[in-house]
Amino acid sequence: MNPNSFYYFISPAGRYGGEAVVPLPGVGEGGPVYPGNVTPVEPVIPLPDVGEGGPVYPGNDIPAEPVIPLPDVGEGGPVYPGDDIPVEPVIPLPTPGEGGPVYPGGGGVIQPVPHPRASRTRFLNAAYGYPSLRISVGGRRFVNRLDYASVTGYGRVRSGYQTVTVTGSNGCVYIQRSVPFQSNGLTTIAVVRAANGLNLLQIPDSCCPSVSGRSSFRVGNLAYNSGPLDVLMSDGRVVYSDLRYKEVADFRSIMPGTYQFFYADTNLSPIPPALGIETMDPAWLGVYPPYETFGVVNLDVTPGRIYTVYLLQNGSGRNNIQNMILVDW
Repeated sequence: MNPNSFYYFISPAGRYGGEAVVPLPGVGEGGPVYPGNVTPVEPVIPLPDVGEGGPVYPGNDIPAEPVIPLPDVGEGGPVYPGDDIPVEPVIPLPTPGEGGPVYPGGGGVIQPVPHPRASRTRFLNAAYGYPSLRISVGGRRFVNRLDYASVTGYGRVRSGYQTVTVTGSNGCVYIQRSVPFQSNGLTTIAVVRAANGLNLLQIPDSCCPSVSGRSSFRVGNLAYNSGPLDVLMSDGRVVYSDLRYKEVADFRSIMPGTYQFFYADTNLSPIPPALGIETMDPAWLGVYPPYETFGVVNLDVTPGRIYTVYLLQNGSGRNNIQNMILVDW
């Protein structure tokens, strides 16, 4: 195994639909109720205090009556879904600002406002020459100490734009940036070197499920001191070509087996992306290709895994690099 390689194993409706009212009214401003089939929705002012109940529409010709007490947070609240259907709670209540269900009229069915699912992300420290980092997302601490060439596990982050802040242990702010987090997304955010300090590189981690006992493989160049390079095997096959700094290649299917991948600068063309990476004759193991190489990674591939090899800076010289291998499933 290459002594400069680091392995990380990381586990694994009715005719009419309800309409949301956005945003929810502030306390004291009232809220909409349905007073009849043809009458517009009117606010009730003010909203009742907690425990005093709230108005719902119990029938076509009967004024709204309060329901006492109001439900606790998370228990939902009653709405009127139809003339002959009992009042049903909507669970949970929406977050303030996201709106809430109201009675749409006719024979419609109330549709609850969908809640976006959280995004999962992890952070990788690829900032050569910097001390350990502290990282916060949306004002909440994600990791207190992240050394160079280290990666966190996946953590849940609210979907939408969140402010990511990277500081040193002394509180010095290196970078603060708004980053979009996709609902139910899976990403790695690498802290990388830039000409004027640090930057963030968001990398999607989702890939197609492996089939027929195969695995998935890709390489990402996070070495600030590297030039464009090719990833090739000693038998002459080029897996990726012209991989530049901050570029992460697409996943490719790979057969289980033992591999050696070399980094070099060649004028060779890569094998077509549709072709998977097949095992090579063991006789080629240990044989260096006839090109100047910048490094090598030895990889034992087992079925059903996701392999990402990140190239990181390992010194001040050009193309002085090391491997960081992440294994997910």
